[in-house]
Amino acid sequence: MTESAGERPTDRDRRPAGLKAIRAWAQPSHHTVRPRPGTRRAVGARRHVSRAETRVPGPIMEASSSTPTTSIVVMGVSGSGKSTVAVGLAERLGWDFAEGDDFHPAGNVDKMRVGIPLDDDDRWPWLRALAAWIGEHEQAGRNVVVTCSALKRGYRDLLRDGHPSVWFAHVTVDAELLRQRVGKRSGHYMPSSLLDSQLAALEPLQDDEPGGTVSGAGSPEAVVDQILASLSEERGLPIESRKARS
Repeated sequence: MTESAGERPTDRDRRPAGLKAIRAWAQPSHHTVRPRPGTRRAVGARRHVSRAETRVPGPIMEASSSTPTTSIVVMGVSGSGKSTVAVGLAERLGWDFAEGDDFHPAGNVDKMRVGIPLDDDDRWPWLRALAAWIGEHEQAGRNVVVTCSALKRGYRDLLRDGHPSVWFAHVTVDAELLRQRVGKRSGHYMPSSLLDSQLAALEPLQDDEPGGTVSGAGSPEAVVDQILASLSEERGLPIESRKARS
């Protein structure tokens, strides 16, 4: 199901700007080692979104000439808490952050706003723009955190193609809780009616994909802790715990 990345879209140079952390949970709304088979670990989520690329102060791990970069792609369906968790990761690590939704071309946003599900033709240009952003940071030796639904294996293969830094953190939540969350949030262009189409399209991480699966039902801080522990164990990265920092 893997697709060729092909030509980069004209909107690939769009850059989100400024970190805006939305405190209300109800609105979940973006360079280190070669990819290798990832052993999935049950790991938990939520808190809230920031629409932008930004560098958050207080780095725990930095890329260096001797250390490959890491790109954490926090994935999952709408309402899973991936934006909340991604912001928490970026704050803990001091890494660059981007909200994947901000890379959608206007046509995609217009479709979702009126409840029309996106198809593969809609998603490929968006995914290529995200892959290009990851690649630019990878080449610059910068670690990043980015959100992306990354529902299908083919989408994730595109993000990984030529980008050994990518590591997926799949945030999962049961369907009933997802519907409650999506139904309560405001200010997001994607209506709750599209949730079922996302759940139908979702292909969970497979054993040969780098990353871990995380339950989004716990506190955001606990989810971040578990993701970092899984990442550290799989890739051997020295990550300071929250307790040690305090």
